[in-house]
Amino acid sequence: MSRPAAGPAPTPRWVAAEALPAALCNVSHPPAGLWVLGDVDSLRGAPDRHVAIVGTREATPYGMRVATELATACARAGLVVVSGLARGIDAVAHRAALDAGGETVAVQGTGVDVPYPVSHRALHALLANRATVISEVELGTTAFRGCFPRRNRLIAALSKIVVVVEAGHKSGAINTATHALELNGTVAAVPGRVDVPQSAGSNQLIFDGAQMIRSPGDLLTLFGVPDAPAAMSRGPDGRRPAGPEPGELGELGEMGGLGDLGELEGEGFAEFARRMLDADLARSIQNYQSY
Repeated sequence: MSRPAAGPAPTPRWVAAEALPAALCNVSHPPAGLWVLGDVDSLRGAPDRHVAIVGTREATPYGMRVATELATACARAGLVVVSGLARGIDAVAHRAALDAGGETVAVQGTGVDVPYPVSHRALHALLANRATVISEVELGTTAFRGCFPRRNRLIAALSKIVVVVEAGHKSGAINTATHALELNGTVAAVPGRVDVPQSAGSNQLIFDGAQMIRSPGDLLTLFGVPDAPAAMSRGPDGRRPAGPEPGELGELGEMGGLGDLGELEGEGFAEFARRMLDADLARSIQNYQSY
């Protein structure tokens, strides 16, 4: 599908906390407000109609196809797709939501006017004109140590459900899931091959009790969307987007060695994640304050 030109960049707006979703008040160190590029209305109703679709920067073709289908189905069902504008799964989710004619919110760790990564300058401009880009840090702020864990807590707070498509054990997507657990949100994950490191963390989430997403219908059912199956992932012409074939989301592929899945043996993900959260976030806040 061809995408229209992004057009001139809109002017960033500061939106005070009082005008933002109340869910943001529940995070550690709530933001005083947010800088917003684009449509601030996409934040309204959060987290009830918002879904985070996140994952590794080193996504496999399988992960990208799955993210495309999930984001497409959610957008066509009227849900708002939230992600972090990173390479890989995040970028695919944003683009798929736009291509489906839906709403998407990109949460940045840098200033709202600073595309990150730089290679996403065109995507950033497209989102600023056709969707929503937000950040809590000052305009012009470049990437600093700890900025992405700070961003991840906002993604979790804005989303009723956090879906991890592909992620290793140590990744921003797992950090986002950690924040969702702290906020009593719902964490879901897509099963992946056991011999692929990009799926080690997402498979661990499922092992530890996260909702398993085998199809777009599974995700939409969690939101209570009626008639969730295949029709939601088809366009006006009745054709499927460039996603997996029917049943592919549940196909783990040829089984391999356990590999990294054994790293957290003896300690469940939730326990491990909560133990790490306070230290990670404290370091992030300290790094930003000294930036």
